Amino acid sequence: MRPAELFDALQKGYSPREEDLVPLMSDEHEQELFDLAHKIKLSRFGNEVRIRAILEFSNFCRRQCRYCGLNSHNPKIGRYRMEPEAIVEQTLRAWEAGYKTIVLQSGEDPYFTADTVCEILREIKRRCSIAVTLSLGERDFEDYRQFKACGADRYLLKHETADEKIYSSLHPCGTLQNRVACLRELKRLGYETGSGFMIGLPGQTAATIAKDLLLLRSIPCDMAGIGPFIPHPQTELKDRSPGSTRMTARAVAAARLLLPEANLPATTSLGVLNQAENRHVFSCGANVIMKKVTPPEFQQLYEIYPSPKAEKLDIPGDRRALEESLRTLGLDPV
Repeated sequence: MRPAELFDALQKGYSPREEDLVPLMSDEHEQELFDLAHKIKLSRFGNEVRIRAILEFSNFCRRQCRYCGLNSHNPKIGRYRMEPEAIVEQTLRAWEAGYKTIVLQSGEDPYFTADTVCEILREIKRRCSIAVTLSLGERDFEDYRQFKACGADRYLLKHETADEKIYSSLHPCGTLQNRVACLRELKRLGYETGSGFMIGLPGQTAATIAKDLLLLRSIPCDMAGIGPFIPHPQTELKDRSPGSTRMTARAVAAARLLLPEANLPATTSLGVLNQAENRHVFSCGANVIMKKVTPPEFQQLYEIYPSPKAEKLDIPGDRRALEESLRTLGLDPV
């Protein structure tokens, strides 16, 4: 089934199968897929690109994920956590610079109890009207309920891979079943729910990617971050090759077919590997970009994967520069 035929069938209520999506991951219909995804995006969002701030406030993590530089078995990383008051103040600086949404992200840090997170949320909402996306990993369902009651608008929890065998090999500290249960609970609680996955994990195939896409649709997700795997030198996967940026673009485009109304970011990891491909992804379905507002002394320590070091932070100036960069691509930053 060609991309246009699949999209037409989806609009008529067709439930896609893995075998429908696998061909989309080849180069046979690549340009048709990209063009259709772009057309769908334009019909829903026009040329708009939604800019979100992201604040990485703690790199402590109880998990042992084998691909992640923040994993608890990494003895070489310098750990940090921002105090609640500092998180609130940095969020207010982002708001004053024009950001309407901020992602508060951390490792799974037990220091940030439900009460502490709720205190942060209440203070942010008391002082400004910025939308807050939390990305704190797997929590008790009661925590999710409390966060929502205290003002959290969205929650981002990437499943990383929908293949149980691959998931188990990479996550000795958790199960795919629990990950998906958390996502379904977040959706039930009324969050705008985000997930996502990596391209290029060991053992991944086109069929695996099809499973990932079908999981996003089954939630259904309101946002999905799809980016290439990047090996970190202090993890067990340090010698693996990075994921394909082209395959990443195909997966983003396929996600746009399956989730026409979803927010799909040009992920930070894609930009690390290939800036040109990161720009290109806006022509195949992406409509969101994240900009870090993490203090530079912490940015260099929040290394899920290696990335360029930040020398300084000028939140208003950095946003203006990003807006101008998007305009040169014919895009409308909002």
